[in-house]
Amino acid sequence: MSNTEVKPAEVRSGATPDGDSTTRVQVLAARDVPLGGPRAMTVRRTLPQRARTLIGAWCFADHYGPDDVAETGGMDVAPHPHTGLQTVSWLFSGEIEHRDSLGSHAFVRPGELNLMTGGFGICHSEVSTPQTTVLHGVQLWVALPDAHRNTGRDFHHYVPNVVKVDGGEAKVFLGSLAGDRSPVRTFTPLLGAELTLEPGATTTLAVDPGFEHGVLVDRGEVHMAGALLQPAELGYAAPGEATLTLTNETDADARMLLLGGPPFEEEIVMWWNFIGRSHEDIVQAREAWQQASDRFGRVEGYDGDRLPAPALPNATITPRKNPALPWKGTR
Repeated sequence: MSNTEVKPAEVRSGATPDGDSTTRVQVLAARDVPLGGPRAMTVRRTLPQRARTLIGAWCFADHYGPDDVAETGGMDVAPHPHTGLQTVSWLFSGEIEHRDSLGSHAFVRPGELNLMTGGFGICHSEVSTPQTTVLHGVQLWVALPDAHRNTGRDFHHYVPNVVKVDGGEAKVFLGSLAGDRSPVRTFTPLLGAELTLEPGATTTLAVDPGFEHGVLVDRGEVHMAGALLQPAELGYAAPGEATLTLTNETDADARMLLLGGPPFEEEIVMWWNFIGRSHEDIVQAREAWQQASDRFGRVEGYDGDRLPAPALPNATITPRKNPALPWKGTR
């Protein structure tokens, strides 16, 4: 998915039900971002924002739908480039046709992972299919570490198992959780899973204490370490805990994504669809895309023109890093 967001973000700190503001959960509010087009599809973005750029190597989170495509027009994102990252596509409903310059032609379907690696350069298109009536899902990006940020193009499709957990079930699409492990390769340790909790259920999951974790709520209201998360909010927990307890506070199923990884200590530069380490990295990538160089290749089979790059800002693009947490002097 292409990044067009220009609005600033908001953040609030989580608190326990009795008002204790010392809880170690940061609650990140989503902001609406129109993707453009005659009937602009709007997504809810929780990463990146001023309060938090990354959770582990997870650096981008767009949450969209449920959208009636008869009204919104669905998704039609023309060929666009990526550098220095992996894209993770995950749907709750609908179907998206994916084409990329590696030659991959695949479909994103509910409960199935599509992971595309665009290190030195890749481009792709994303179009909801005519069979789609309701489009609902997330698009996530993972920053590649410096040692691998110029890696070659790659694409993986994986259908995870449904694993029972107390009070619900999990689908582990990256990393390991609840005794299940995804075979899909990542360049830093990561966790990515869909969790569904039954009405009023509580589950306590064993997690890696070296990971920081984020819980993005799709539906329901979820307590995470005392902080109440509403739909489209993302709760952040710092490393240090070996378990994570989640409670569904509603009388219907709650659904969420659990993301995690060790703190990503490298500073990154993010602009449009590029991740680099310097302003010059971005300038070079943009120029290569505008000149239709072989760096990104071509998407075959898309009916339409590719997306042009926006104009560069009139300032040096500076590295991003996470600010200090509200309850800590350092990250």
